[in-house]
Amino acid sequence: MQVYLDNAATTALDPEVIEVMTATMQNDFGNPSSIHTHGRQVKTIIEKARKTIANLLHASPSEIFFTSGGTEADNMAIFRSIEDFGITHAITSPIEHHAVLHTLEELEKSGKIHLDILNLDSEGHIDLQHLEQLLASNPRSFVSIMQANNEIGNLTDLHQVSEICQRYNAVLHSDTVQTMGHYTHNLSELKIDFITGAGHKFHGPKGVGFLYINGKNKIKPLIYGGAQERNMRGGTENVYGIAGIARALEIAYRDMEEHHAYIQGLKSYMINELSKAIPDIQFNGCTDPNRSLYTVVNVSLPCTEMADVLLFNLDIMGISASGGSACSSGSDIGSHVLTGIKVDSARPSVRFSFCKWNTKEEIDFVVEKLKEICEHK
Repeated sequence: MQVYLDNAATTALDPEVIEVMTATMQNDFGNPSSIHTHGRQVKTIIEKARKTIANLLHASPSEIFFTSGGTEADNMAIFRSIEDFGITHAITSPIEHHAVLHTLEELEKSGKIHLDILNLDSEGHIDLQHLEQLLASNPRSFVSIMQANNEIGNLTDLHQVSEICQRYNAVLHSDTVQTMGHYTHNLSELKIDFITGAGHKFHGPKGVGFLYINGKNKIKPLIYGGAQERNMRGGTENVYGIAGIARALEIAYRDMEEHHAYIQGLKSYMINELSKAIPDIQFNGCTDPNRSLYTVVNVSLPCTEMADVLLFNLDIMGISASGGSACSSGSDIGSHVLTGIKVDSARPSVRFSFCKWNTKEEIDFVVEKLKEICEHK
């Protein structure tokens, strides 16, 4: 059996998305910047996709800007906010995605900002009281807090964070890559400056994402070179990807309630079965369904002798999982997220992440293999 449980890293394309993208590839090849018929037809595809995403998020189409993915969108929000708004102080958490954390750290190294790192509780949730204390002593800060952690799945209440940031006139950005397509976002109610999305996290294509920029904010481009994206992002648009990400988000919203219930059931089932099969197992982060991403479970196993080869052994057994963020694969420095929540580094840790196509039979298979590994340590 081959089991794919690394959906937080990337997801398989939905057949309906493939259909839309294939049709676009076959029939619509014009450059959207061209004024002739072929160009105008392709430009229409882009604007329809923009409108589709905006409507789903309760935003204006003028607030959606297509990018190459979540990393570029995060960088655009961070660099342009700090430079264009004249901000010299930033706040983030120690378990942010490196697209955020490394960017802010680089800005601090270059002397452009002072960076404060938020405290975490024992489960890895940010300390909102600490956030308020930092904002109270630092006027006009930039705050970047992800809505759901990509390694341990902890959810942050963005409405609470937004209310705090509003009181102190802070600029708020959230990396919503892991929640986009899995939870609804009503940007007419959520008072936030920037959020990001990446198509391949919700059964859309790789290489395309978007940045929501609240209409009250005026920033300069991160990438120059053309008038694309209303002069905000130079470079010929990834038309096929844009058509695909819009369709993927449509499907995600259409089926969200059903898939949420089904995938949460798989996660709960796996937690229960692992607890019975491996009594000494440790679950990293929060497992409360109301405060944890329903697509992710992160565990540490008692078989310390397997720490360096666990993922390799799982792969040999036909199980694809991750030791942390896929963007850090090949790194030998370990997970900054697990370090941030003080997980025992001697224990091998694995992130399993689910999608709508996973089954209980697959979960049973994985649990049995993990039990075998721990019994033969």
